[in-house]
Amino acid sequence: MTEMYTTIINYILQTKDSLKEFVKSEVKYDEEIDSWLFVNKPWPVLGIIIVYLLFVMKIGPKMMENRQPYNITNIILVFNFLQFSYNGLLCLWIILTPGIPKYIFTHLCHITNETQHERYLIKCLHTVSWFYFMSKIIDLLDTVFFVLRKKQSHVSFLHVYHHTKMVISCWIHIRFFKSEQAAYGAWLNSSVHIAMYGYYFLAALGPYMQKYLWWKVYVTRLQIAQLFIAVAYMAYLYKYDCTMPRSLAFTVIIDLFAFIYLFMDFYKSAYKEDKLNTKGIADKNNKEDKIDKIDTEDKIKSS
Repeated sequence: MTEMYTTIINYILQTKDSLKEFVKSEVKYDEEIDSWLFVNKPWPVLGIIIVYLLFVMKIGPKMMENRQPYNITNIILVFNFLQFSYNGLLCLWIILTPGIPKYIFTHLCHITNETQHERYLIKCLHTVSWFYFMSKIIDLLDTVFFVLRKKQSHVSFLHVYHHTKMVISCWIHIRFFKSEQAAYGAWLNSSVHIAMYGYYFLAALGPYMQKYLWWKVYVTRLQIAQLFIAVAYMAYLYKYDCTMPRSLAFTVIIDLFAFIYLFMDFYKSAYKEDKLNTKGIADKNNKEDKIDKIDTEDKIKSS
């Protein structure tokens, strides 16, 4: 009995030491970054997520149940334009900061901070990651607008899961891991969001813009393509034991596959329905044309 007790205690102590070693090797702390808004403590972000979920799933639909949809077209136009500009500035920040494009290209795997200039570039990458994290919090307003416009059908599992998970993942990264390579993913995703919010802005201008929005399907394809690119990059970082913590790379790969599955499912259902609707409209038009032709022929015969 004593031997079993000793074995259990030793196992617990070994596990504790392993966890300590894991935290020491994988988790990064930085006094300056940890002092940035929303980074140090989880409670503000957790509070935002809880309020968001309660509103879009319970409070909002109940509040709008016996009300007319709010006319917030102008607010949505401004929001989409600001998001388009915000994501564009994030991309330009990385591209136009002297030294960053070259640093990113030459340090895809291993990050070095041997010179003062390299440390400056790393600080820029972390700053970009923080502003990207802020953009994910702002993205939550997308769902709020759906609820206020009584478009609850748009509040899908994919939509809510995607927005919620992005906020949580970005906070965990910038609080505990602080991997410089995350800024590369932020740049890729922000590039896609430029196209996405550009599309949303044009769509919000009104029905007369619909004929110019034939490229909607390509926005979704772009979103899916970026996920595959991100999986390939994360797999590369994991396989070659790069500077990014392997636990983070593995977790991100799992997340990305979940997103790929959900986006592919959305793509198949959404555009299959569009094709059926288009075919239905075409069949209806053909039928009406045939009826008109028969009516015209009858009129000719009777005259």
